[in-house]
Amino acid sequence: MLITNAKIVDVVAGEIRSEDAVRVSESGEITELGKSTTLARSTNETTLDLDGRYLFPGLISCHSHLSVVFPFSLTDPNEDPALTAFRAAERAHQALDSGITTLRSVHEQNQVDLYLRRAAKAGWFQGPRIFGAGRALSTPEGHGAGSACSYAKDFNGFYKAAIGELDDGADHLKIFITGGLARAGERPEDPEMTDDEIRGVVKAAEERNTYVVAHAGESAAIQQALRLGVRSFEHGYVMDQTTVDAMATKDVFYSPTLCVTRSESWMREKGFEEASIQNCLAVADQHLASVKLAIGAGIKMTNGTDYPPGDLVDGASAALHELFLMHGAGLSTLKSLQSITSTAASLIKQEDKLGQINKGFFGDFIAMRGNPLDDPQNLRELDLVVQGGRVIANRL
Repeated sequence: MLITNAKIVDVVAGEIRSEDAVRVSESGEITELGKSTTLARSTNETTLDLDGRYLFPGLISCHSHLSVVFPFSLTDPNEDPALTAFRAAERAHQALDSGITTLRSVHEQNQVDLYLRRAAKAGWFQGPRIFGAGRALSTPEGHGAGSACSYAKDFNGFYKAAIGELDDGADHLKIFITGGLARAGERPEDPEMTDDEIRGVVKAAEERNTYVVAHAGESAAIQQALRLGVRSFEHGYVMDQTTVDAMATKDVFYSPTLCVTRSESWMREKGFEEASIQNCLAVADQHLASVKLAIGAGIKMTNGTDYPPGDLVDGASAALHELFLMHGAGLSTLKSLQSITSTAASLIKQEDKLGQINKGFFGDFIAMRGNPLDDPQNLRELDLVVQGGRVIANRL
């Protein structure tokens, strides 16, 4: 594939590259960047003339659930895996069409993320490139209760459960260290794992050269997990200055999932229980204040939705809705764009293959008329989606 007459966005430098053409090999990797007027043409390759459009890296969503059921109370822990797969595959197609060429899942019923990835490699399924956790690891009475997680207690139990997910193909491990907002009586301030239980999961991750993702509602649990080696934190509904400062000194990442507490209309449309909606609204101001503290501290921020990332929220994909919320909270335009590209790639340890338009990287692109560096809202109208050199959506 050869793409010409493009304004190629460098999301690391925050500028438009001098080159205006990019070639992708049949294996899906970028092999050349150059000038449209000088790059050699082949009669056997697809050529796309962008006519001055901006070419941007494919989007990376870092907190996805493709198999989630709304409202949560309708989740059937014994659901036939085939039904789970059909639901998740539809969400995956929707995400890819909206420009999300890669996603990180952080709990899927029946490990459907791992099976979709296998199906994609076999050529049976087309969706985002998936980095999956399989099932999250939860205490039996914790936030994951009733959500078809892998349940455990004590150091040995969590270590064995973690090894089980890794043996099944998980790329990372997900835990719940606090309560959440999903059910009546649940609070994000409530701790759910002991030091030994977290240590068991971190030990398994370190043995396999991977990392732990923590659903984390408040400061004390985040500081506990930081001390024990957790690398990725989700939500952070109630955080103080001491906690965000500690996070900023470590090699950790934070996905605020602001859309969880700022999408009331969408939640009602999806049939969420009133208790869940009210839980989210009650903590919304604290959540936003915590995110602003995190931005001020300089924590590495990544884009995650906690919902299917291709779902439409306020006229945009959930992933873009989250990006706009992060930008509105004070994250700079460039860091907002990096949260869904280069910083996201670093989180999933793919910084040399994803999140940028450079030689040796995967040919994952989106294209639009407006410059995202001027205004992230320009990502709303996509004219092209390409994944690994394959055209997914062409509206040129």
